[in-house]
Amino acid sequence: MAKLHNYEVKIEWTGNEGQGTSNYKAYNRNHTIMGKEKYSEIKASSDPSFLGDKERYNPEDLFVSSLSACHMLWYLHLCTVNKIVVTDYKDNATGVMEESKTGSGRFISVTLNPVVHITNENLKEKAIQLHEEANKMCFVANSCNFEIDHVPTIKVVV
Repeated sequence: MAKLHNYEVKIEWTGNEGQGTSNYKAYNRNHTIMGKEKYSEIKASSDPSFLGDKERYNPEDLFVSSLSACHMLWYLHLCTVNKIVVTDYKDNATGVMEESKTGSGRFISVTLNPVVHITNENLKEKAIQLHEEANKMCFVANSCNFEIDHVPTIKVVV
C-alpha cells in the first residue's frame, strides 16, 4: 500500500482595493501563502504580464522553485549515500510557460542549472550522474507532463 502525505496551505487574497473584482483592473493580484505550522508567509502576486506585482513571487516562480528545491534535496541525499561531499549548491533554474489563445497556459520546459562544489575530483563523474537519479526521485518532477532538463556544473574545491 502506498504511503500518502498530506499538505495544507492557506492562500489569502489581499488585493481588494475597495471595488472587489468589479472589473479586471479594479483589483490587484497580491496574496499571501501560508503553510500550516510555518514560521513565515510568502508574499505573492500574479506575473506582471497579468497585472501582478513584479516584486512578489508568482505561482510560476514558485513552481520552478519547487522543482529546483525538490531536485536539490534529492541530489544532496544521493550524494550523501554515495560518499560525495558537497560544500555548496546553487541553482539558477529557468522555466518557459506557453500561453494559449484562450489565455490559459502550461509549462513546456524547465531547466535546472545547478553549480555544485564537491571535495573529491575522483567523484566528479558520479556527481554529474546523480542529477539524473535525483530527477527520477523528485516528487515534483514526477508530477510534471514534460521533461525537466539539467545542465549541471561540478566544481572541485579543496
